[in-house]
Amino acid sequence: MRLNPFNTGNIDVRSSGGGMPGGKAGGIGCGTIVIAALGYFVFGLDPMQTAGMVESVQQGQQQAGPANTDEQAICTSSPYSREACNGLQSLNETWSQTFSAQGYGDQFKQPTLDLYGGGGVRTACGNASSAMGPFYCPGDQTIYIDTSFYDTLESQLGAGGDFARYYVLAHEYGHHVQTLTGVSNQIRSAQEQNPRRANQLQVLMELQADCYAGVWAGKNRNLIEPGDIEEGMQAAAAIGDDRLTGGRVSSENFTHGTSKQRSDALRLGLQGDDRACDRITAIG
Repeated sequence: MRLNPFNTGNIDVRSSGGGMPGGKAGGIGCGTIVIAALGYFVFGLDPMQTAGMVESVQQGQQQAGPANTDEQAICTSSPYSREACNGLQSLNETWSQTFSAQGYGDQFKQPTLDLYGGGGVRTACGNASSAMGPFYCPGDQTIYIDTSFYDTLESQLGAGGDFARYYVLAHEYGHHVQTLTGVSNQIRSAQEQNPRRANQLQVLMELQADCYAGVWAGKNRNLIEPGDIEEGMQAAAAIGDDRLTGGRVSSENFTHGTSKQRSDALRLGLQGDDRACDRITAIG
């Protein structure tokens, strides 16, 4: 995908944890990353609880340090970091315009992107580990990504390519959109009122985030290159609950949707109409 180079004046980026983000996993085995990521992507475990479990069994885990706020240095520290900053700028521009076009421009607020790596990270949602992979914390409206996850995404989940990585970022950005619109609070409230539907409601929220990722891409079709859509669909299918669990978890315990549901949600968003995504979480 041919995105414009980032401008640090248009993005909010920082780096927390033990060191600058890189392009290869370091200090944590890929197997551990996958296991923890499965806990988040598939089973809907609280990322902070899973992170705590991972940290408790890892020896020599580097503690999180003060955040680095030199955006230029962070964004140019690796190809993945530069790519993420380009993606963040495009997402900011797209969603700012979308909110304004619908008369809600005053509600839009850019999220922060924390490209942490090499250790833990402190968030408003609690302490997390690099093993968690990407996640969004509504408490500080920040997307957290250890870019070494992208290597795992390709090598162990079979979802490589720049558009697959953009899809991951855009999905987490979708959760930010849900925070701004109040959908996230609505879903949480509905889950508290009807615990038996908690997983079903969580699936709806995840599928809407997938749809929102597609909306971003759909509104930037002029930048899409041959093979991009296929990469996105492959990534969405690769992290479907049914595929990742290999049938070992019953469908009523799914939390993110099947491979088909996630692919279909991304495809729906690619039409470029965010209002179509709104119907996914119409729980009424």
